[in-house]
Amino acid sequence: MQEKSRILVFTTAYRPMIGGSELALEEIIRRLPDIFFDIITPRHKRVFKAKESSNNSNIYRIGTGTTIDKILFLIFGFFKSLSLIRINDYKIIQAYQASYGGGICWGLKLLYPRLSFILTLQEGKDLNNQNVIFKLLRNLIIKRADIITAISGYLADYASKVNPRAKVIIIPNGVDLTKFQIPNHKSQTNFKFQIPNSKIIITVSRLVEKNGVGDLVDALHVLNTKHQIPDTKYKLLIIGDGPLKESLRLKAKRLKLENKVEFLGEVSNNGLPSYLAKADIFVRPSLSEGLGTAFLEAMAAGVPIIGTSVGGISDFLKDGETGLFCRVGDPADLADKMNVILSDENLRNNLARNGRRLVEEKYDWNKIAEKFRNLYTNETI
Repeated sequence: MQEKSRILVFTTAYRPMIGGSELALEEIIRRLPDIFFDIITPRHKRVFKAKESSNNSNIYRIGTGTTIDKILFLIFGFFKSLSLIRINDYKIIQAYQASYGGGICWGLKLLYPRLSFILTLQEGKDLNNQNVIFKLLRNLIIKRADIITAISGYLADYASKVNPRAKVIIIPNGVDLTKFQIPNHKSQTNFKFQIPNSKIIITVSRLVEKNGVGDLVDALHVLNTKHQIPDTKYKLLIIGDGPLKESLRLKAKRLKLENKVEFLGEVSNNGLPSYLAKADIFVRPSLSEGLGTAFLEAMAAGVPIIGTSVGGISDFLKDGETGLFCRVGDPADLADKMNVILSDENLRNNLARNGRRLVEEKYDWNKIAEKFRNLYTNETI
């Protein structure tokens, strides 16, 4: 039996930790059983196994299982990769994000120039406005890569400017369409605060400044005071956790919205579709965004979306066609856009239908995994 092609992958986090980059890697590995992946990642927690294997992957978790593991990763991850390179015939090394793992690949390329370095950009921050030291180090990694895959046009443009000699390819993150289906009706059960005749607004966001959740709470206040559809109430579901959780709770209380905003915390990937099925509209007024997989999942579930024209959002949000744009940092404008969608059933249905169609055409994980297969086997994509 022919031996599987083998890829050496570096990522700052991997399962059981959950994030866009981690989920993307897992979805791709699951769909490429004919390729073997050796994954080197920080351990992060002592309860995580130092090594874990499946049919087509090994996970090597490096470190002590403490908060310093990301720093140790640069050193011990590098030495672990040297030991694996001595016993395995790798042609490709791959780093998810231009950070710690990318730094290891930078060093490996110096020692093994024959290796092809694929850098996968998943960054969600505004890369042009970051700390000058972070920017310098990131650009050194980008310049060392032979091939760069980017999840959005925004990141691809950035990479092309930094490293014009590299082959830059847009391969977005995707959606498992079997999990996200358009429901026949919107259910409003299992919520803490039951509001008859309510319209459900939902966001799935890490509660950090860049995701603009504070602007969304302010916009809900404007919606309740300025745009009131007769006999209709509004409820906001916030899925996600983060350092701003308590300040957002206080904001909701100060605006007298404590019975209209529900903080659901982290929800599993398997549990998310049932919440989206209850929603009338998905909103995330981001300040920056690499792509925005949460938007794509909402679109797959038939939920109309509102977002800002930042980062990679413009790749899939076409104003008036697959969603509506709102201005960055402008709760009043966001409230206006929510009112437009919530008061116009035909628009809601058109946005939902067009959004689902776009995800089926461009963001199906099965199609995206095939693009990576072609990349790993040197075929045209």
